[in-house]
Amino acid sequence: MKHQHKQIQADTDCCSTSHRNPTNVKHSEHHHNHEDDDGHNHDHDASDKSKLQLFLPAIVSFSLLVVGLVLDHLIHPTWFQGWVRLALYLAAYLPVGIPVLKDALYSISKGDIFSEFFLMGIATLGAFAIKEYPEGVAVMLFYAVGEVFQTLAVTKAKGNIKALLDQRPDEVTVLINGVPQLAKAKTVALGSIIQLKPGEKLALDGELISESAAFNTAALTGESKPDTKKKGNLVLAGMINLNTPSQLKVTATYEDSKLSKILELVQNATTQKSTTELFIRRFAKVYTPIVVFLALSICLLPYFFVANYVFVDWLYKALIFLVISCPCALVISIPLGYFGGIGAASRNGILFKGGNFIDILANIKQVVMDKTGTLTAGVFKVQQATILDGFDRTELLKWVNALESNSTHPVATAIRNFVGEVDHSVTLHEVEEIAGHGLKASINGKPFLVGNFRLMDKFNISYNKALSDVIYTVIAIAYDGKFAGYLTIADNIKPDAPRAIKLLQQLGINVTMLSGDKTSVVNDVAKQLGIKQAFGDLLPEDKVEKVKELKNRGLGVAFVGDGVNDAPVVALSDVGIAMGGLGSDATVEAADVVVQDDMPSRIPVAIQISKQTKRIVWQNIALAFGVKAIVLILGAGGLATMWEAVFADVGVALAAILNAVRIQRMEF
Repeated sequence: MKHQHKQIQADTDCCSTSHRNPTNVKHSEHHHNHEDDDGHNHDHDASDKSKLQLFLPAIVSFSLLVVGLVLDHLIHPTWFQGWVRLALYLAAYLPVGIPVLKDALYSISKGDIFSEFFLMGIATLGAFAIKEYPEGVAVMLFYAVGEVFQTLAVTKAKGNIKALLDQRPDEVTVLINGVPQLAKAKTVALGSIIQLKPGEKLALDGELISESAAFNTAALTGESKPDTKKKGNLVLAGMINLNTPSQLKVTATYEDSKLSKILELVQNATTQKSTTELFIRRFAKVYTPIVVFLALSICLLPYFFVANYVFVDWLYKALIFLVISCPCALVISIPLGYFGGIGAASRNGILFKGGNFIDILANIKQVVMDKTGTLTAGVFKVQQATILDGFDRTELLKWVNALESNSTHPVATAIRNFVGEVDHSVTLHEVEEIAGHGLKASINGKPFLVGNFRLMDKFNISYNKALSDVIYTVIAIAYDGKFAGYLTIADNIKPDAPRAIKLLQQLGINVTMLSGDKTSVVNDVAKQLGIKQAFGDLLPEDKVEKVKELKNRGLGVAFVGDGVNDAPVVALSDVGIAMGGLGSDATVEAADVVVQDDMPSRIPVAIQISKQTKRIVWQNIALAFGVKAIVLILGAGGLATMWEAVFADVGVALAAILNAVRIQRMEF
């Protein structure tokens, strides 16, 4: 299943250099070896060497090549021939050629004969064999320069993610008996009190104990606007305290913090390959040996059909064919395009769990959204409490508060804020949460129910049916088989929700809202947001059925949710999108895309990034195949030299790479 998110082991393709440049991305206590998306692990080189060191072999080679060309075509000294000429060009060849030849031998020893290095090796050594020394050096030189640019491009593409990996400090200041002491973040226990100075970055999730504090949340949300937290609010690892010293109570261990989970998602993202990437890898495995055998045919078959066959001439044409045919532009630029898309998304507070979900989201035509916590803030406030005659108002509300404390739903918080702290002297028995209905318990040996009107119907409790028409969310209460009263609770629409819906509709995407809330509330929110299709009073299984109906129509469906009860439908959809700030861990785990700051306007941004990424990938495919086809035809007709071959290989690869990294500079 797609939601098991098992690591897909990258195939060893014709461009694999993983043995040469192992990449070790190291952060805090997590030590993982990550292979680059494209099989080229350039990242290690870029981090360990300066640009001068990276380009030095190419600079030496280029300088000697220029000297050779000047002697060959301008000065014409009598001594520059034979072994002297060979020695100079060999000296120009070796700085850039030795690493490639070593990689070719290594690949052969591992059973991967038809590698990119093998193609470059036989093409350039073949040029030396027919005494076309300058062209042999030029092919390898431009190939080496291309490799360095690929290194720099991959490093740039990984910049956003590497910055994210560095967001978490290793140490925190813990207050022990009121005395501040430095401690390793991974050793700090739950409930510990930590102190955060102005300008300091938080290493652990915690509840703010101080009255208020402002935080820079850009590391987690991509949003640079300061976020003011009040006493009791949750503050997440990676946020930066802006102005006043603050104290927090640790609510999650180092490994379980939101940032740790984000880092894990980002690290695993590149293991989930898109269908385009997987196709190109399989294509390269078949394509490369075919190219080698075609080159052999170009060299040898004319002997049987051409009267004035000259081996050197046909070998030269075969070598040109080999250089032109190298699939490096495809194998490098396509994964780099997806990696750029993942990086651009993370910069905008969106986490893709893999390139395959970029492909799927780009084709989505239907977005299904939950209401509470997704389009609305999920911060409820009790508007009115109506208790019928014959019941003690104070006692009944105290019971409701105690029972709701067993629920994680935002309604429970609203009731606690209205009634006050939970009275733990209230004795509840047989507490049970009935999914999509509410809570049931026994008090003084009599049944006590708190939930929606479906719960009342389930236990045959009679009530005034006119209450179903109230626009606000209604929490019904029953005791000892009798309707006892109700609470009306309101939720606010998120400020950016109208813009999110408008942008989605401008992209030609249908929006449907599903909610377990009462239909009148759902219809009112839908009307305010301009959503034409909305359904309320849905159980979790009803949401699943609605999404199945949409999928059966052949529509690509993305579902956006945040609650535990949304996890099944998130897993069922083609792309599951979770609100990761306030969203439940189960939903974030099941989702394919995570919106870190809970802003619904990030959803059209994610779709735009997906579409742009896919557009760039297909531009690169068309560019690579188009140019190579033209130059191959010219080469077959004897009109292309090794210089055109270099352009068709290295030039196209560089153009495709530059196109792929373009997405990182785009604003969405």
